[in-house]
Amino acid sequence: MTAPYEVAVRAEAQLGEGPTWDPASGRLVWIDILGARIHTYDPVSGRRTVRTTHQHIGAVKPRVGGGLVLNLRDGVAVLDPDHSFRWLHHEPVPGRRANDAAVAPDGSLWAGTMRYDEAPGGGTLSRITGEALVEVVLDDVAVSNGTGWSPDGQLMYYIDSPTRRVDVFDFADGRPLNRRPLVEIEDGAGFPDGLTVDAEGCVWVALWEGSAVRRYTPAGELDRVIPLPVPRVTACTFAGPDLTDLYITTARVGLASPPALSGSVFVVPGAGKGLAQPAFRG
Repeated sequence: MTAPYEVAVRAEAQLGEGPTWDPASGRLVWIDILGARIHTYDPVSGRRTVRTTHQHIGAVKPRVGGGLVLNLRDGVAVLDPDHSFRWLHHEPVPGRRANDAAVAPDGSLWAGTMRYDEAPGGGTLSRITGEALVEVVLDDVAVSNGTGWSPDGQLMYYIDSPTRRVDVFDFADGRPLNRRPLVEIEDGAGFPDGLTVDAEGCVWVALWEGSAVRRYTPAGELDRVIPLPVPRVTACTFAGPDLTDLYITTARVGLASPPALSGSVFVVPGAGKGLAQPAFRG
């Protein structure tokens, strides 16, 4: 049986994360959190670039008008199109770093944090606008991870990995309400990490220590599993001009004898149809 995946980028990222499609440049952007690197990959030419950041980075997203917004260890910053750097929100907290982030339908950045020791309650999920207005939305988080919205913008999905759940909120006037579990990952199947939502409203979840990506319906029913040859699967997104190819990041950190492809980026061509992701309005 032919594997459903291909190796898009063979790499040895310590903690590969946050794949994001940038339609303006036609490139996949992803990061190595602990390697403090921003990677890009052009699926047409195969061209790759790497940029080193001055501290650990949790996420990177395109901005309206060009450039990138960065969720960094000490806060949220922007790279302008001329590559100049400036802080949008600077809030260093000893022992804490940035983690996953997502851009909401209104163009705000929802940025997660966590403690390096993953202590319960040590992380947050905050909403940051382009005007540098910051609001802590969730303040009792261990490992803030995947965040996404339904196609109609009326639901928000969220993962705090140690809970082993994908939670869903009603989303109204830019606020998440009525939190409840959508999915609970069973023992032995790993921990939910990053997520993406497709055009049918299904939620794709990367499983750390689960060697797979799963697709769940809006009702929380499992309807597809993509097995991978590495244990630490971190995040996924739809990319390419038609948003039909699923790209998946992985990690090798903490593995005494990591499989050869740990830290690489995989792709499942024609996996489905993704949603166009908004750029950060800042």
